[in-house]
Amino acid sequence: MEHPLISVVIPCYNEKDNLSRLHQALTGVFVSLNSRYDAEFLFIDDGSADGTAAEIEKLTQSDLRVKLISFSRNFGKEIATSAGIRHARGAAVIMLDADLQHPPELIPLFLEKWQNGAEVVVGVRANNKSYSLIKKCGATLYYKLIGAISNTAMVPRETDFRLINRSVADAFNTFTERQRNTRALIDWLGFRREYIEFNANERANGQAKYSLGKLFHLAMYSFVSHSLFPLRIAGYLGTFITFCSGLLGIAVFFERYVFHDALSWHISGSAQLAIINVFLIGIVLMCLGVVALYIENIQNETTNRPMYVIRKKKL
Repeated sequence: MEHPLISVVIPCYNEKDNLSRLHQALTGVFVSLNSRYDAEFLFIDDGSADGTAAEIEKLTQSDLRVKLISFSRNFGKEIATSAGIRHARGAAVIMLDADLQHPPELIPLFLEKWQNGAEVVVGVRANNKSYSLIKKCGATLYYKLIGAISNTAMVPRETDFRLINRSVADAFNTFTERQRNTRALIDWLGFRREYIEFNANERANGQAKYSLGKLFHLAMYSFVSHSLFPLRIAGYLGTFITFCSGLLGIAVFFERYVFHDALSWHISGSAQLAIINVFLIGIVLMCLGVVALYIENIQNETTNRPMYVIRKKKL
């Protein structure tokens, strides 16, 4: 393509004061590219209450590249990003936040890596000046846990600031999950990828929309949708408890009734009853583990992700 179309997807929630500055930055970036690319800027208003949609409409009147998708209410950033990807027409789709923490001036570097063969280019945050100690510790813990229990490889400190090519966007649009983590789903798809490290800017205006509660909620759904390990914990725990209590029960039986307390353990009747109770609890947890296997099978069948993803096809 002589002038490939680049779609820039920008989810917005109460970002009125940042839009003009972001638009100017994006315009400057594509001017610096010397008309090598056509562009469309898709602003997704996620049910804002501060006049964000009206501000975007003003931009559409002065710049034909600006497109507006306005939700009837707040559905969340992940849904807004997904809507932008679905409506994007470009040969490549770039996602970035409206608060200018994702530096637009790095877009040429993303495009260079894409032109050199990368199908996914991921922005990795080297530093975020606005992150509190709690958020930094939480992010570190999240990536360690998801890396340990998930089949989806995720790079620590990776962000939603990323480029995906047309094939990846089309594959992403086949997902049907309602509760979703966009970056994790893109990571699940695979494809050839490159990484760009960047320092996150200070937020231009307003306050961060992702509270600790929302981040925790997103993390929990990520664990559930990308790993079935939490579902299996009951079975693992039950097997461990049953095994240990069974060995202890056998040892107590022989020590008390076969060798007539030769080791002077002095095991009382209530202690024996407690061991039996622990053994039965282990059996119950093992049964829950079996039920979990059936639930796992149901989840695999109803998640409805594509069975496979084709990068290129020649028939």
